[in-house]
Amino acid sequence: MSVQERVDVIPNLDAPDWWPDGLPPMPGRALSGPQAWYGEDMAASDEWIYALTEHEISEIDSALVRTRDKNKDLLSIGRDDFVLPTLGRKIAELREEVLKGRGFVLMRGLDIGRYTKHEAALIFWGIGLHFGEPRSQNGKGHLLGHVHDLGKDVSNPTHRGYQTTIELSHHTDSTDIAALMCLRPAKSGGESSLVSSVTIHNEMLRRRPDLLEELFQPFYVDRREEIPEGKLPYYLMPVFNWHDGELSGFYSWLQVEITVRHPGVPELTDRQREATQMIHDLALDDRINLKTSFQPGDIQLVHNHTIFHARTAYEDWEEIDKKRHLLRLWLCPPDARELPIQFTGRYGGISAGNRGGIVVPGVPDRAPLDPE
Repeated sequence: MSVQERVDVIPNLDAPDWWPDGLPPMPGRALSGPQAWYGEDMAASDEWIYALTEHEISEIDSALVRTRDKNKDLLSIGRDDFVLPTLGRKIAELREEVLKGRGFVLMRGLDIGRYTKHEAALIFWGIGLHFGEPRSQNGKGHLLGHVHDLGKDVSNPTHRGYQTTIELSHHTDSTDIAALMCLRPAKSGGESSLVSSVTIHNEMLRRRPDLLEELFQPFYVDRREEIPEGKLPYYLMPVFNWHDGELSGFYSWLQVEITVRHPGVPELTDRQREATQMIHDLALDDRINLKTSFQPGDIQLVHNHTIFHARTAYEDWEEIDKKRHLLRLWLCPPDARELPIQFTGRYGGISAGNRGGIVVPGVPDRAPLDPE
């Protein structure tokens, strides 16, 4: 029976008494290849930075004019509307690098000060469409997100860390590719930190294989009040998932830690806590993680299945028009890797090109141009 057939016959994949049988639990060996990188090596190289050429920027400007002058809003713009004859071919290579190579890329060279906020959003949206289809990032149906301090109280489970200035620990998002465009950096801080989840796996296998085994077992994960129709307020998900010769990672400590608030959800065991603490410690190791600072106009894309990403705390500007502001897209590429059935609770399905995001009943898709 195929994976998809199994999905069709199981009525509730995130029921607490269900877990797939017969799936290979872990590779049992260190994994090699471009995805198993170390931050100290990446910091000594700029191979992960792609500098846009003048010709490619001219193509972006031409595509912008065509879409802007047709008075199209973001939701009505498809990939074929944002034509990039030369850059589009390069983006196909970059997408391959994100999905099958090191797992991330930084595009640099846009003079973002030349564009209005609406124009910057159009450009980001258009480039993003060449990587994949946008997916909703929250229970409000936002296809275009804003990483911006709104003074939210993160002790409230409905509020998000990206709406504050606090440090965000290493995690993954509910999508294949997460993209950020920097409109304005912070006054200080707000560094991006990337780490290979494959490298984390390898280091744990070498140091504490007993704890690594814990991470191939399911954890309860809180949906933080963004609950799809007919689903529980939580789902089951391991940190590491081995399928078809590929390791796919998931990590969101806060969502794991707060799930105990729901009736029937057990407390984390001491070994589970020790294993997740080891992830945290390894991800902060300067040999393993890569810290980068955003420049205005930068576009960062990361593969959530092989990268854990984080952000340091930051000090913002007092002036409203200078405050740190990043645009965000969650993207679903049609040529994404095959995922195991375990991802169904988190992604709503596992079909490449049609999975991921947060879908709440009755909430339409939106692309707001301002943070909310």
